[in-house]
Amino acid sequence: PDDHTRQCAAKALGVPLALQPQAKALILERVRDVALEQGLPYEPDRADNQHRLNMGMFPQGAQIIANPYNKIPGFTCKGSGEGWVHFVPGFPVMAWPMMQDKLDAYCQLWGAAPKRAERSVIVFGAMEATLTPLMETVEMQFPGVKVFSLPSVDHPQWGKHIELGVKGEELISVEAFAALKAGLQTFQVEFGPEMVR
Repeated sequence: PDDHTRQCAAKALGVPLALQPQAKALILERVRDVALEQGLPYEPDRADNQHRLNMGMFPQGAQIIANPYNKIPGFTCKGSGEGWVHFVPGFPVMAWPMMQDKLDAYCQLWGAAPKRAERSVIVFGAMEATLTPLMETVEMQFPGVKVFSLPSVDHPQWGKHIELGVKGEELISVEAFAALKAGLQTFQVEFGPEMVR
């Protein structure tokens, strides 16, 4: 989180900023790692490296959120009510694993989330508008499932086609996809590969 974010969080919580000890250790560890990678001496007292410690100035009492990407942590604080507030970098490559860690830790109370899946098939020779009623029917038959269509006019492998599929809980998505494919049999279309994500 940037300087303004850290300052605003501290102000909102009514506490001062303080150098979080674990954050300090991780930032200096990152400084050492970068120095080693570049073949330079590790100089933690150098002015620019001391300035980097500002990245660990969090609202007093904050806990760190580990950053597996580059070790520069985010932080989490207890809010004014019963909830917690989490702060991570804006870069998805860093934010994703950091928030995943928090979700895994805090959401266990509610049990495991149902496993989700996406199933699709490449369809040749169809117009998206003609498939819309089928898509709506499948969504009505299978609550919680979303049907999608991704038309392409110049795909390098498949040329003009529509990727037609379903997303939802894994077990119900299998049934919904079977219904979607069965419904496609009434159209004059050709099928390409199927995909599961």
